Amino acid sequence: MITHIEGRLAEKTPTYAVIDCSGVGYMLNISLNTFSKLGTPGEKCKLYSHTLVNTMDYTQTMYGFSEESERTFFRHLISVSGVGGNTARMFLSSFAPSELQQTILAGNVAALRSVKGIGDKTAQRIIVDLRDKVGKEDTANTISMMPHNTIREEALSALVMLGFAKNLAEKSLDKVIRASTSELSVEQAIKQTLKNL
Repeated sequence: MITHIEGRLAEKTPTYAVIDCSGVGYMLNISLNTFSKLGTPGEKCKLYSHTLVNTMDYTQTMYGFSEESERTFFRHLISVSGVGGNTARMFLSSFAPSELQQTILAGNVAALRSVKGIGDKTAQRIIVDLRDKVGKEDTANTISMMPHNTIREEALSALVMLGFAKNLAEKSLDKVIRASTSELSVEQAIKQTLKNL
C-alpha cells in the first residue's frame, strides 16, 4: 500500500489535488481541511494516502491527507458500517480531527447529523463504534491534532454545535477576530459572533 506521496503540487481544487512525482501525476481526493493547508501549485508537498478498492468493478480511489491524524480518523470512519470514503471525507471537511474527536467523545448526535446524508442511526453508530477507539488515541497524537489558534477553533466548534453552518460561522467569527483590538476570550468571541449571525 502507498502510505504517502511527495512531489510537486500540480493542481489543487477543494475536492482533489494532483501531485507530480517524477513526471507521474497522482490524483488524490482531499477534504476541505487538507485543501486549506496545501500551498500553491508548483510548490513541493506531501500527502498521506489511503486507497479504497471498489469490489464491484475493482476501481481504485486514492484519498490524501495533510496530517496523519486526519488519515487515522478517515480510517476510523470507514470502519463504521454505512460510512464510505466520500462520507468520511465530508466529515473531515466539516470538522477538524480534534473537533471530530471531541464530538464523538461527547456523544453529540446533532453535530454529526449536521453532515450531509447522515441520519440519527448512522450518527449513533459512529459514536458507539468509535468512542473507545478515539478515546484511546495517544495523548501525543491528540496534542498534535489540536489547532494552533485554540480560541478561534473552540469558538467555531461551539458555534457549529449550536447549529450554525460552519462556513457562515467561520466567516462571522473571523470578522469579529479581525475587528477586535485586543485578544478575545472564547466566550467573548462566541457572544460577539452570535450578534452577527
